Amino acid sequence: MKKLVSIICLMAVINVSFAQADAQEKYAGHITGENLAKHLNIIASADMEGRETGTEGQRKAAAYIQSQFKAMGLKPIPALNGYQQFYPLYQDSLVEAELEINGKDAVNGTDYNIPLNGNQSGEFKSKEIVVAGYGIDDEKYSDYTGLNVKGKTVIIFLGEPKKDGKYFLSGNNRFSEWTFPGISKKLATAAAKGAACVLIINPRQESFNERAVANGKKTGVYYPREESKEKTVSYAILSHAFAKRLIGDSFDKMLSAVKTNSIFDKEWYERKKVKVELELKKDRSIIQASNVAGIIEGTDKKDEYVFLTAHYDHLGMHNGKIYYGADDDGSGTCAVITMAEAFMKAAADGIRPRRTIVFMTVSGEEKGLWGSEYYSDHPFYPLDKTSVDLNTDMIGRIDTERMKDDTLNYVYVIGHDKLSSDLPIINEGVNKKYTNLVLDYKFDDPADPNRIYFRSDHFNFARKGVPVLFFYDGMLQADYHKPTDTVDKITWNLYEKRARMIFHTAWEMANRDDMLKRDTPLNMGTR
Repeated sequence: MKKLVSIICLMAVINVSFAQADAQEKYAGHITGENLAKHLNIIASADMEGRETGTEGQRKAAAYIQSQFKAMGLKPIPALNGYQQFYPLYQDSLVEAELEINGKDAVNGTDYNIPLNGNQSGEFKSKEIVVAGYGIDDEKYSDYTGLNVKGKTVIIFLGEPKKDGKYFLSGNNRFSEWTFPGISKKLATAAAKGAACVLIINPRQESFNERAVANGKKTGVYYPREESKEKTVSYAILSHAFAKRLIGDSFDKMLSAVKTNSIFDKEWYERKKVKVELELKKDRSIIQASNVAGIIEGTDKKDEYVFLTAHYDHLGMHNGKIYYGADDDGSGTCAVITMAEAFMKAAADGIRPRRTIVFMTVSGEEKGLWGSEYYSDHPFYPLDKTSVDLNTDMIGRIDTERMKDDTLNYVYVIGHDKLSSDLPIINEGVNKKYTNLVLDYKFDDPADPNRIYFRSDHFNFARKGVPVLFFYDGMLQADYHKPTDTVDKITWNLYEKRARMIFHTAWEMANRDDMLKRDTPLNMGTR
């Protein structure tokens, strides 16, 4: 009898497995160019005003995505009491700015500019200035050797030196962290050495254009990352003419050397008795942006999670022109919506995934991966129980630089050889079985000059150790980040095929016995 029961149970499992395999094609069939277009014609419409994060256009897009998730029956996120994960953005406005040199007022916008980002309200005074070259303090090269800057105003140049055509600090053709993030690192160094304030000279910014002056009066929205534990110090940027009046005749030699990344001459590390007073007052507004998410709850493995992500923001409106962002990333956003519809149709027929599937569209990607960064730092589901993130950013068009015979049958896949050895096995398996796309891994090369692995929202999952795959059409030329990225440029058959392949990959990952292994190092360096 026990043997008979075992056989019956085994047959039931086999039947379910076959049913699920057959079901994959059936429900993937809902992902059509027509259904994708239905959503994309709304997401990339003029009414969405380019979906720039922190604007009414972004909020309209969020409301549309939420309405679709709700209408199809996706459950809201319990921890959010809804479909939107809100996160704050800041916008600063200038109240007052003064830079006084030896009792004389410098002219804001002409002699100097005070960026509001990275500066805090306050008043700072000193009686002496010290020219400290590039403002670098590193074991390989230091501008601070023999300099006492405590309580003084430090004048530094942006950039870093080269030696024999290579950057002195990195030893190769890539600049170091003293160039990027650059200013923040140099300010922290000056603060640690006790500087009262810093005056910066940008060798490639002789004077201030209207945009720079406007940014000194009101910032765009920005993401308030957690305060660094390092001290910082307030600063102003000087025009070249004003810097020359302040430093003297040696300024021209300094500027010429810095423009060619030369090592700073010892005789230029000047000290002068000059009274400096810097005062800044600003107001801060808080603007809410959001990620939009809904779930299909899993069955026996509902406390493990498969994420399908895309970013729904774009570049907004500039000079009266709308940046529609049909491919970037309207295509990924609408793929997520349409895949959710397909999975919900399966669930309505009683075929639910074993793991919980989270469909999440994020904002802030174009600004610096803000929405996904916020999620990865404030997850509503445990990251150690998140099996994978399948991120889709631009899958609706053809790479205009791709000179191959497979132009109408490829997709770039990024992340296949990182974090989990399961990734390519599953993805390549379902592709071979269902879609037969050419999976191009060229952007997984650690020497990729475009650094694509770091440029979309999957990265914020990967930095927390979650295995990721990123699907991408490679459009970096043509209409990329232009007002001409419009719906009429989409290649619908290829878009449909790519979205189906991602759907099949998600299906397999949501229903396999084990979470994806985390057994492969991330071999792309750092962002």
